Amino acid sequence: MSTQGKRLKNIRCSLNLTQEQLGAALGISKQFYSNIETDRTLLNNEKLVLLLRDYNVNLNYLLAGIMPMFLDKNSYNDDFEQKVRRVLINEGLIKNI
Repeated sequence: MSTQGKRLKNIRCSLNLTQEQLGAALGISKQFYSNIETDRTLLNNEKLVLLLRDYNVNLNYLLAGIMPMFLDKNSYNDDFEQKVRRVLINEGLIKNI
C-alpha cells in the first residue's frame, strides 16, 4: 500500500524537483522534508495548502491515494470561485472587500 510519503515523492518527481527544492518551497529543511517522504512525520495543514495552491496537487491523492495526482485547472472557473466566496461571506468567515 502506498503511503503519504511515497505519494509525496511521486508528486515531487513528477514536478522534477529535488527534496531540497520542494522543501525550500514549503519553508522546511531538506532533512525535515526527507522525514516526510520516509513517513517519519506528516505534513501540516499549512504545507498541504501550499502544495494545493502552488503546485495544483490534489489533496485526495496525497492524503488517501485516490483521484489524479494533480487537479485539472480547467475544472475550476470564476463562477465557482464567486459562489464559494459568497458562502464564506454569508457564514461570516471572510469579509466582503
